[in-house]
Amino acid sequence: MSDIKCSFFGHRKIEVTEELKNRVTEIVENLIVQHNVQTFLFGSRSNFDTLCHLVVTELKEKYVDIKRVCYTCRHETCVLESERVECERIYGSIYKREVHLLGVEEEREHKTKYTSAKASYVERNQAMICDSDFCVFYYDENYQPEMRRYCKRSVFYQPKSGTALAYKFAMGKRKVVINLFETKKS
Repeated sequence: MSDIKCSFFGHRKIEVTEELKNRVTEIVENLIVQHNVQTFLFGSRSNFDTLCHLVVTELKEKYVDIKRVCYTCRHETCVLESERVECERIYGSIYKREVHLLGVEEEREHKTKYTSAKASYVERNQAMICDSDFCVFYYDENYQPEMRRYCKRSVFYQPKSGTALAYKFAMGKRKVVINLFETKKS
Protein backbone atom coordinates (compact mmCIF):
# COMPACT_ATOMS: atom_id res chain seq x y z
CA MET A 1 0.00 0.00 0.00
CA SER A 2 1.36 3.42 -0.93
CA ASP A 3 1.95 6.19 1.58
CA ILE A 4 -0.97 8.61 1.23
CA LYS A 5 -0.03 12.21 2.02
CA CYS A 6 -1.79 15.46 2.89
CA SER A 7 -0.34 18.97 2.87
CA PHE A 8 -1.59 22.19 4.47
CA PHE A 9 -1.64 25.77 3.13
CA GLY A 10 -3.19 28.90 4.53
CA HIS A 11 -2.84 32.63 4.81
CA ARG A 12 -0.14 33.90 7.12
CA LYS A 13 -2.57 35.73 9.38
CA ILE A 14 -5.98 34.24 10.11
CA GLU A 15 -8.26 34.24 13.11
CA VAL A 16 -7.74 30.90 14.84
CA THR A 17 -10.96 29.97 16.64
CA GLU A 18 -12.10 26.90 18.52
CA GLU A 19 -14.59 26.28 15.70
CA LEU A 20 -11.79 26.30 13.11
CA LYS A 21 -9.65 23.99 15.25
CA ASN A 22 -12.61 21.57 15.55
CA ARG A 23 -13.13 21.63 11.76
CA VAL A 24 -9.44 20.96 11.12
CA THR A 25 -9.55 18.09 13.63
CA GLU A 26 -12.62 16.62 11.94
CA ILE A 27 -11.03 16.86 8.46
CA VAL A 28 -7.68 15.39 9.56
CA GLU A 29 -9.29 12.54 11.47
CA ASN A 30 -11.50 11.78 8.46
CA LEU A 31 -8.42 11.72 6.21
CA ILE A 32 -6.72 9.25 8.57
CA VAL A 33 -9.70 6.95 9.10
CA GLN A 34 -11.52 7.10 5.75
CA HIS A 35 -8.61 7.70 3.34
CA ASN A 36 -5.68 6.10 5.20
CA VAL A 37 -3.55 9.26 5.14
CA GLN A 38 -0.42 8.50 7.16
CA THR A 39 1.90 11.41 6.31
CA PHE A 40 1.17 15.11 6.82
CA LEU A 41 3.33 17.73 5.09
CA PHE A 42 3.92 21.17 6.57
CA GLY A 43 5.54 24.38 5.41
CA SER A 44 5.72 27.25 7.83
CA ARG A 45 5.08 30.92 8.50
CA SER A 46 1.31 30.85 8.76
CA ASN A 47 -1.16 30.69 11.58
CA PHE A 48 -3.02 27.98 9.65
CA ASP A 49 0.10 25.76 9.34
CA THR A 50 0.71 26.11 13.07
CA LEU A 51 -2.90 25.21 13.85
CA CYS A 52 -2.78 22.16 11.58
CA HIS A 53 0.51 21.03 13.11
CA LEU A 54 -1.04 21.29 16.57
CA VAL A 55 -4.06 19.22 15.50
CA VAL A 56 -1.95 16.51 13.83
CA THR A 57 0.32 16.39 16.89
CA GLU A 58 -2.67 15.93 19.19
CA LEU A 59 -4.08 13.20 16.93
CA LYS A 60 -0.68 11.47 16.92
CA GLU A 61 -1.45 10.31 20.45
CA LYS A 62 -4.47 8.39 19.10
CA TYR A 63 -3.02 7.43 15.71
CA VAL A 64 0.60 6.66 16.59
CA ASP A 65 1.65 5.68 13.05
CA ILE A 66 1.02 9.06 11.45
CA LYS A 67 4.08 11.09 10.51
CA ARG A 68 4.74 14.83 10.34
CA VAL A 69 7.14 16.04 7.64
CA CYS A 70 8.35 19.63 7.35
CA TYR A 71 9.42 20.95 3.94
CA THR A 72 11.84 23.79 4.51
CA CYS A 73 13.06 26.51 2.21
CA ARG A 74 15.20 29.63 2.60
CA HIS A 75 15.50 30.91 6.19
CA GLU A 76 13.39 28.07 7.57
CA THR A 77 14.22 25.17 9.79
CA CYS A 78 12.42 22.61 11.87
CA VAL A 79 13.18 20.42 14.86
CA LEU A 80 13.15 16.66 14.62
CA GLU A 81 10.92 15.15 17.31
CA SER A 82 13.85 13.07 18.56
CA GLU A 83 15.76 16.33 19.29
CA ARG A 84 12.84 18.60 20.31
CA VAL A 85 13.04 18.24 24.11
CA GLU A 86 16.79 18.91 24.20
CA CYS A 87 16.44 21.89 21.81
CA GLU A 88 13.63 23.34 23.94
CA ARG A 89 15.86 23.01 27.03
CA ILE A 90 18.77 24.77 25.29
CA TYR A 91 16.64 27.60 23.86
CA GLY A 92 14.86 27.95 27.21
CA SER A 93 18.18 28.44 29.01
CA ILE A 94 19.24 31.04 26.44
CA TYR A 95 15.96 32.98 26.48
CA LYS A 96 15.37 32.45 30.23
CA ARG A 97 11.80 31.26 29.63
CA GLU A 98 9.94 28.13 28.58
CA VAL A 99 10.24 27.49 24.82
CA HIS A 100 7.98 25.20 22.76
CA LEU A 101 9.17 24.11 19.33
CA LEU A 102 7.19 22.36 16.62
CA GLY A 103 8.49 18.83 16.26
CA VAL A 104 8.39 16.61 13.17
CA GLU A 105 9.55 13.14 12.31
CA GLU A 106 11.33 14.24 9.13
CA GLU A 107 12.64 17.38 7.42
CA ARG A 108 12.84 17.69 3.65
CA GLU A 109 14.88 20.59 2.37
CA HIS A 110 13.78 21.93 -0.98
CA LYS A 111 16.51 21.43 -3.60
CA THR A 112 16.95 25.20 -4.00
CA LYS A 113 16.87 25.97 -0.26
CA TYR A 114 20.27 27.65 -0.24
CA THR A 115 20.26 29.15 -3.74
CA SER A 116 16.76 30.51 -4.30
CA ALA A 117 15.50 34.03 -3.74
CA LYS A 118 12.83 35.38 -1.39
CA ALA A 119 10.01 33.54 -3.13
CA SER A 120 11.54 30.10 -2.51
CA TYR A 121 8.39 29.22 -0.59
CA VAL A 122 6.50 29.11 -3.91
CA GLU A 123 8.75 26.31 -5.21
CA ARG A 124 8.61 24.58 -1.82
CA ASN A 125 4.78 24.71 -1.84
CA GLN A 126 4.69 23.30 -5.36
CA ALA A 127 6.92 20.40 -4.28
CA MET A 128 4.60 19.71 -1.32
CA ILE A 129 1.56 19.74 -3.61
CA CYS A 130 3.21 17.38 -6.10
CA ASP A 131 4.03 14.99 -3.24
CA SER A 132 0.46 15.13 -1.83
CA ASP A 133 -2.74 13.25 -2.49
CA PHE A 134 -4.85 15.73 -0.49
CA CYS A 135 -4.32 19.48 0.03
CA VAL A 136 -6.10 21.21 2.89
CA PHE A 137 -6.34 24.97 2.44
CA TYR A 138 -7.59 28.02 4.26
CA TYR A 139 -7.86 30.19 1.13
CA ASP A 140 -9.93 33.35 0.85
CA GLU A 141 -9.83 34.65 -2.73
CA ASN A 142 -10.33 38.20 -1.41
CA TYR A 143 -7.36 38.05 0.98
CA GLN A 144 -4.56 40.52 0.28
CA PRO A 145 -1.17 40.27 1.99
CA GLU A 146 0.07 43.42 3.70
CA MET A 147 1.52 46.05 1.38
CA ARG A 148 5.32 45.98 1.29
CA ARG A 149 7.97 48.51 0.46
CA TYR A 150 10.79 47.90 -1.97
CA CYS A 151 14.14 47.95 -0.24
CA LYS A 152 15.86 50.38 -2.59
CA ARG A 153 12.92 52.71 -3.12
CA SER A 154 10.11 53.92 -1.00
CA VAL A 155 7.54 52.62 -3.47
CA PHE A 156 4.94 50.28 -2.01
CA TYR A 157 3.65 47.22 -3.86
CA GLN A 158 1.03 44.54 -3.35
CA PRO A 159 2.71 41.14 -3.03
CA LYS A 160 1.00 38.05 -4.37
CA SER A 161 -0.59 35.67 -1.90
CA GLY A 162 1.47 32.48 -1.59
CA THR A 163 -1.70 30.64 -0.60
CA ALA A 164 -3.45 31.83 -3.78
CA LEU A 165 -0.52 30.66 -5.90
CA ALA A 166 -0.50 27.27 -4.15
CA TYR A 167 -4.29 26.90 -4.49
CA LYS A 168 -4.19 27.55 -8.23
CA PHE A 169 -1.25 25.16 -8.63
CA ALA A 170 -3.05 22.38 -6.69
CA MET A 171 -6.20 22.84 -8.77
CA GLY A 172 -4.11 22.68 -11.95
CA LYS A 173 -2.51 19.45 -10.75
CA ARG A 174 -6.01 18.07 -10.07
CA LYS A 175 -5.28 17.33 -6.43
CA VAL A 176 -8.09 16.68 -3.96
CA VAL A 177 -8.47 20.17 -2.47
CA ILE A 178 -10.35 20.86 0.75
CA ASN A 179 -10.79 24.59 1.37
CA LEU A 180 -11.84 25.26 4.95
CA PHE A 181 -12.52 28.92 4.18
CA GLU A 182 -15.25 27.91 1.73
CA THR A 183 -16.80 25.53 4.24
CA LYS A 184 -16.78 28.19 6.96
CA LYS A 185 -20.11 28.31 8.71
CA SER A 186 -21.97 31.64 8.84
